Formats: sequence, C-alpha cells, structure tokens
Amino acid sequence: MANSSKPNQPLVTHIYTADPSAHVFEGKLYIYPSHDLDEVRESNDLGDQYNMEDYHVFSMDSIDSPCVDHGQVLHVKDVPWAKQQMWAPDAAFKNNTYYFYFPAKDKDGIFRIGVATSSSPAGPFKPQESYIPGSFSIDPAVFIDYDGRAYMYFGGLWGGQLEKWQTGEYNPDGKEPAKDQPALGPRVAELNDDMLTFKETPQEISIVDEDGNPILAGDEDRRYFEGPWMHKYNGYYYLSYSTGTTHYIVYAMSKNPKGPFVYKGRILNPVIGWTTHHSIVEFQGKWYLFYHDSSLSGGADNRRCMKYTEIKYNDDGTIQTIDPYK
Repeated sequence: MANSSKPNQPLVTHIYTADPSAHVFEGKLYIYPSHDLDEVRESNDLGDQYNMEDYHVFSMDSIDSPCVDHGQVLHVKDVPWAKQQMWAPDAAFKNNTYYFYFPAKDKDGIFRIGVATSSSPAGPFKPQESYIPGSFSIDPAVFIDYDGRAYMYFGGLWGGQLEKWQTGEYNPDGKEPAKDQPALGPRVAELNDDMLTFKETPQEISIVDEDGNPILAGDEDRRYFEGPWMHKYNGYYYLSYSTGTTHYIVYAMSKNPKGPFVYKGRILNPVIGWTTHHSIVEFQGKWYLFYHDSSLSGGADNRRCMKYTEIKYNDDGTIQTIDPYK
C-alpha cells in the first residue's frame, strides 16, 4: 500500500498512524510510527483510548515519492514481558544492526521500554526477552551523536506515568509538582555499546528560560509533557517535545546532550486532536518535521494520521513556527 506524499497531507490512509519517528537509513527515509486500531473507545486522562498492539514500518525514496508500508514488524504477542499499549516507538542503527525501541505496559500495568532488533531497517524485529533494566514511562527517542555515543530520551506525564517515578521507584500515588514548582523534565540515559542497556541511571533534564530559571509546572505553554526528540544542527542540541494540555510542539537548545536546555519557542501550533507528537530529520539537504493529527478520522483522537512538512531555521539557529493548516 502506498500513497503519493505531499506536505501537510496524510502519508498513509489505509491504516491509522501516529507518533512518527523518521530516520535516514541506507539512503531512504524510514518512518516508525505507532498504529491506532480502527475502533471507537472512550477517552480519559490515562490514555486508555489508545489501544495499540502492533507496529508497521514505512519508507520513502524521496520526500515526494510514495510512502510504502512494509507491513507489521512487531506485535505485542511477540513480546514476552508486554501486556498492552504499544505506544510511540523509535529506531536506531549501530553495530550493523537496526534497533527498535518501544514502550508497553508490563504484566503489572507499569510502562517499560523494550528493544527489538533486525538486520533490515524495514524489519521484522525480534524482541529481547525483557525490557531495558531501569527503564520506565514512555516515548523513547534514541539519538546517536557524532562521536558514536548513544542517548535515550524518554518520559510522559499522566498516562505515561512519569510523575509516578520522582523518587526513582514507582509510586502509584505520585502527582505532578505544584504549579509554582519546577516542571518535571524528560529523562536521559546514555546507552551501552550493545544498545540494549543503560550505561547509567536515567537522569532528569533541566529546561530553563533565557534567565536560567526552571520552567514551572504551571507554565503549560512551555513545560514538558511528553514526546521528546533530539536532533543536532550547527553544533547545538535541540530538545523538542509536546506541551500536552496546550498542544504545542516546542523546543529548547543546549551545547550539551544532557542539558540544561534553554527554552526557545514553538515549532508547531496545535493540530486537530488532543495529542501532538513529532520527529525532526534531515533528508536530501532539507530538514523536515514529521507529526500527526486526527484529520483523517474527522477528529477522533485515537485514530490519527502521520504527516510531514519542511522546517526552516533562522540565522541564529532558532526554528520558524509552523501553522499546520496554512
């Protein structure tokens, strides 16, 4: 199945796709989204409406060529430790191997992050027996720096359970900080060379304003909610993420992959649907934002479609804000 590809239009229409992680592998653009089942479910703050059980991989030879579906590459039934909710994934290449990272709830209902491997970027992927030791929450994004060191960024509030991990242990009663306290940041951990385990205990990333003050939990236009992504441009690390309740994709910049990151502004204005989740990739000399909305399903938040658009940088390295419907 393949659709022709146009900016700000659904890349595929035969299934519902969300949370697209885009990478250039073997000269092609590969996209690793989550897969929304075509069903009606009641929404709640825990995200129970997102009943996702498998993953497909897509590829494009050029940005305007058809988006090809390589079929199902992993199903929750293949994963020994996972029970449900195969949410937003990512992929990376190292050691002559393709690594596929995905969150899922374990048998106790706690989100963990798993890994599966393949010799092909199109899969299929064979999962490890257990999740990454020390992993928790959702939305893994793996960034391999120019020096070959690899980092995983992850974490999401509410349904993603991040606020329940503030002590380093899972606390089912964990709550977000008070509005006048620093917001929770995403977590980062360097990966070992095997790309299957953490080299260190995950640490919280600090996101601050231009004066060095932490972004506060009540600052919902700027505070971290979920969906971290890391890319590098002209020597700067760009941490981009979703603000959740206010539905922006925003970004912060640093000279260090672990931060602190200085908040800089918005990349994407709100889309149709509640969630917003993205990736940023350079492909054939241009930079692109991959994102999703709920336009294909007429606004059903648990039936989304992935899209892309070009992003442009200003001379100072800041990113121009995109309106997805203009």
